[in-house]
Amino acid sequence: MKILTPKALRKGETIGLISPSSHCAYPDKIGQAVLYLEKNGYRVQPARHLNRIDTDPAIADLEKLQDINEMFQHPDIKAIICLRGGAGASRLLKKVNYDLIAANPKILVGYSDITALALAVFAKTGLISFSGPMLTTELHEPSPYTEEHFWGMLTSVAYAKQLHNHPSHPLTCIREGQAEGRLIGGNLSVLSSMIGTPYLPSLNDALLFLEDINEPAYRIDRMLSHLDNAALFSRSRGVLFGQFSHEPEPTRDEERLKTIFNYYCLQHSNREAPVMRGLSYGHIQNLLTLPVGARCAMRVSRNGEFSLGALEPVIEA
Repeated sequence: MKILTPKALRKGETIGLISPSSHCAYPDKIGQAVLYLEKNGYRVQPARHLNRIDTDPAIADLEKLQDINEMFQHPDIKAIICLRGGAGASRLLKKVNYDLIAANPKILVGYSDITALALAVFAKTGLISFSGPMLTTELHEPSPYTEEHFWGMLTSVAYAKQLHNHPSHPLTCIREGQAEGRLIGGNLSVLSSMIGTPYLPSLNDALLFLEDINEPAYRIDRMLSHLDNAALFSRSRGVLFGQFSHEPEPTRDEERLKTIFNYYCLQHSNREAPVMRGLSYGHIQNLLTLPVGARCAMRVSRNGEFSLGALEPVIEA
């Protein structure tokens, strides 16, 4: 597969806004995010149907697809940021114009339910996208850590070479080691639902990263068993678990989750693959921006040392 890299974002360029998943019930957050992007020196162009609500999925899907096509086709749009996650992006995958996207490679940012779109775009076009902050979940009021990684990843060619975890997220080494591979992953619920479809990129020799929110331990167990039964753990060269958070506060499932992660990664994964837990990635305030599809290297050791970085450019100068 030929890998496509978008061009770096420059001050004064235009950022397009789309909503492939759910709408936001707090439109004031959209305004705050637009002001934030403008204050950082960028023009902003909302999609025609941004945050549109339609109870008929056929109409909603058509409008979302029109917005995606228009943003990738518009010559002035240099980056595309998603509104939020939620649900709905998976319904679009069969009708996305992947040839149009491949002919107009651009920065695409989003996580959570946007995992479906990001993985499908990489599987069908080879375009590296960015699993990171969205308009109404982070960018209306981003933390300094989230800001640093977001702008660094989208504007600096060298930034992705070395990513740093947030100090509030302790790392757990499940299996020490080092590995290289394409960074593939996102939200566990969404990714597991894509198994068996042509929209999930190959996990052969990949670095698999996963997160989720408000999922009880038994459902995490079920989804990981699905990955295991599809032989996806054993094919991966490394596994990075992000934050499996619960709102508004942690539950008693924490200890059970530790046991589940250890079980699948020690018993069913590639025995030479490094595995860690605690990556600053997920539905959290201090959020990494990760380059989906980029060839990366990871290293984790028992003494808590950890490194993750891209081995190739994720954006072009």
